[in-house]
Amino acid sequence: MRLPTPTSREIEIELDAAAILYVDVQNFNCIREGGEYVGLDAATIEARYGYFFDQMDRVGVPNMRRLQQVCRQNGVEVMYTVVENLTQDGRDRSLDYKITGFNVPKGSNDAKVIDDLRPGDDEIIIPKTSSSVFMSTNIDYVLRNLGVRYLIIVGVLTDQCVDSSVRDACDLGYLVTVATDACVTQSAERQDTSLRNNRGYCRQITTDQLVAEIERLGASRTA
Repeated sequence: MRLPTPTSREIEIELDAAAILYVDVQNFNCIREGGEYVGLDAATIEARYGYFFDQMDRVGVPNMRRLQQVCRQNGVEVMYTVVENLTQDGRDRSLDYKITGFNVPKGSNDAKVIDDLRPGDDEIIIPKTSSSVFMSTNIDYVLRNLGVRYLIIVGVLTDQCVDSSVRDACDLGYLVTVATDACVTQSAERQDTSLRNNRGYCRQITTDQLVAEIERLGASRTA
């Protein structure tokens, strides 16, 4: 049966056809001991990345955890993508990642989702070697097999891998919701600019609004 064509991005999710995707919330870049910061002393990390870690600690991670919990409780598929090579030496990485120097060996601690968002035993983790998860993985195939039409995207960095994934998901026909305060990047200016730029692709709401929506939809389903 052909579903009606939506005429707006401002549409609530359907719990049975929704997934939340956590983008790159992993040890490599989201803890100070991660591989991205090797060779930097504490003062340098604070000077360059203090805003990022402050936002993660105070806003981003707490909101991501709230969404993880409410999605689990209401049957929304919880998924993760992490930067992780298919090889130890990274020969399979995209040219962009090779130039940037991102090298997260297969199976390494850097490739693991951070402890605060530890995946459940049956939750899907998809390794990627490109900014957009849709470019270097089979996630589109997996999402379609799961019956997902509504995709919630959160994670880091707002203006890089999150933004790239949002745009590709929209082009592939998903209705995308971004929880704006469950995404983090390296400055307030970059955060604001990115969200303004991708507003035309997706629905943007706060974590509070999205949690309330999921709880209400879940309650109405069981009433």
